[in-house]
Amino acid sequence: MLKVGVVGGTGYTGVELLRLLVMHPKIELRYVTSRAETGNRVADLYPNLRGFTELCFSEPAVESLAECDLVFFATPNGTAMKMVPALIEEGVRVIDLAADFRLQDVAVWKQWYGMDHACVDVLAEAIYGLPEINREAIKTARVVANPGCYPTATTLGFLPLIENNLVDDQYLIVDAKSGVSGAGRGASVAALQAESSENFKAYAVDGHRHLPEIKQTLAGIAKHEVGLTFVPHLVPMIRGIETSLYARLPAELTVDLHELYLDRYKDEAFVDVLPEGVMPETRSVKGTNICRISVFRPQQGDTVVVSSVIDNLVKGAAGQAIQNMNIMFEFDEKLGLNQVALLP
Repeated sequence: MLKVGVVGGTGYTGVELLRLLVMHPKIELRYVTSRAETGNRVADLYPNLRGFTELCFSEPAVESLAECDLVFFATPNGTAMKMVPALIEEGVRVIDLAADFRLQDVAVWKQWYGMDHACVDVLAEAIYGLPEINREAIKTARVVANPGCYPTATTLGFLPLIENNLVDDQYLIVDAKSGVSGAGRGASVAALQAESSENFKAYAVDGHRHLPEIKQTLAGIAKHEVGLTFVPHLVPMIRGIETSLYARLPAELTVDLHELYLDRYKDEAFVDVLPEGVMPETRSVKGTNICRISVFRPQQGDTVVVSSVIDNLVKGAAGQAIQNMNIMFEFDEKLGLNQVALLP
């Protein structure tokens, strides 16, 4: 059994990670840490875990976590980078669900996260954990940077087009919408039911922290810098992300876009390209690790529209982290991730 620890088990991403881990047949959950909840039973804070774990929250001590084969960090940005060097020195492999190891340029990191990076040498070896583009590198990684939710939906949506140089990648547009769980479990006025219910608004139009991550990832695929406009929106639902992606096509396009997407993702267990004309819905992926995609060329014009949906807490966070773990330890990639979406 793989011995696993979770640092930061009290947020929505943390409890989603625990929900998946306690059902994984190859996992022994050894530690779940929280300074604020130390000594309290995990199932008392999250009653959905009652009967699945008897663990209590503990302090996040390197000495204890060093007993694990793998440690997940579901912590605020800036936490993992202070502990990871000591853990990998002990032979522990790490998957960070925050942003500490996603951006390779430390100046860009400081610009967007307002702090110096604490372990630049470890950052240099971290692998970006989007299996659909980095599967081979993930297999041997000591540190995996689990992608953000918006970047996951966006990259999977644009990937076949950019890989095949089929669009003008200097004019990419991402119109993204997310449920309120993406804001985390911390108390805030904007997340109150009376504020978010029956309301729909854009936010962070001048710059969202996921913007540099998306641009870095797409630039890696294109082999040059891309031009991107990214506008996220908050919608009155708990889970789910929908990204409507727009790009310009060449005047004379002979490629069947639907066939292109089917071919690119035919061997990807967690990417589902829908039949032509069918729109993906966030409810169709609720609680699952699946990204559902449709591609359109309205009126056979010069614009391609891609709709991509994920559950922000699963394929956008905890589920993708489990997928990365399965790859790292040579388990079946789908192990523990075969949930059917919840309806209604």
